[in-house]
Amino acid sequence: MSQQQSYTIEEVAQLLKVSKLTIYDLVKKGALPVFRVGRQMRVDYADLQLYIQQRKTGASLVVPTSIAPHVQPTSNIIISGQDIVLDILGKYIEKKQTYKVLRSHEGSFNGVMALYNGSCDIASLHMYDGDTREYNVPYLKRIFVSHAYIVIRLVARQAGFYVQKGNPLQIHSFADFHAKELQLINREKGSGARTLLDEQLRIQGLSPATIIGYNNEEKSHIDVASIVAKGDADVGIGIEKVAKLLEVDFVPLMKEYYDIVLLKTSDNEHLIRVVKDSLTSTDFQAEIAALGGYDITETGQVIYETLF
Repeated sequence: MSQQQSYTIEEVAQLLKVSKLTIYDLVKKGALPVFRVGRQMRVDYADLQLYIQQRKTGASLVVPTSIAPHVQPTSNIIISGQDIVLDILGKYIEKKQTYKVLRSHEGSFNGVMALYNGSCDIASLHMYDGDTREYNVPYLKRIFVSHAYIVIRLVARQAGFYVQKGNPLQIHSFADFHAKELQLINREKGSGARTLLDEQLRIQGLSPATIIGYNNEEKSHIDVASIVAKGDADVGIGIEKVAKLLEVDFVPLMKEYYDIVLLKTSDNEHLIRVVKDSLTSTDFQAEIAALGGYDITETGQVIYETLF
């Protein structure tokens, strides 16, 4: 094991030969300390070695049995998703001095499954269902059978194509995959952008096998847009805001709804209140509006909630 100073969550998972969700679960439970560098969680080399050594010797972690009355206890919570809006939400949640917010940058489906498995506390998603033409709730109804949960609107934003400057190939809709030989750069399975593409290909009656570059995957909107900007692909799918950061044009296709989901449990009642208060606060909404590229008309509204 190399003597580097710190590791990413993915690197720790590789070193211990477990899934990233397992590491996130250890972090959430306080068994493995982390620190943040920007939006990224990292594990100190010494802390990882201590964790490994304690497991070798069978020693247990020392956990304080009491907290001074004047100190407000805090809990680690993990928010899953990639958008900067989630980082801002985390900042407002931490202002309540009850929670320490950690970030997992998983795509929509993996984040929802982490919530299902208890490895995160707030999952974000933007998953389009071609049959109902709705976002998010149709998927959650199928996944969280017999679970109580609440879906809250985070923001709305434009989803569309990244194309090269000037749109030389005149790409305007998913139907262009029928008529033109386009080189695609795709997102990873389970991401919201990948779900949108796959649903639209299904609606158009197109087999993924006919799409050049379908199996070439990247893990963020920025990565996809960068590849299009370099001319290594003709088209990719992402959100409008990223296109403004890079040398690509953006072809809007639809308004997508970016929501968050939390499980409704007795332990989560306070967290749900804090999240609602944060999302509906004037300061939070003003900060999101100042970023540009987001529709906050419904931010903080409950989109769906189970009865039990």
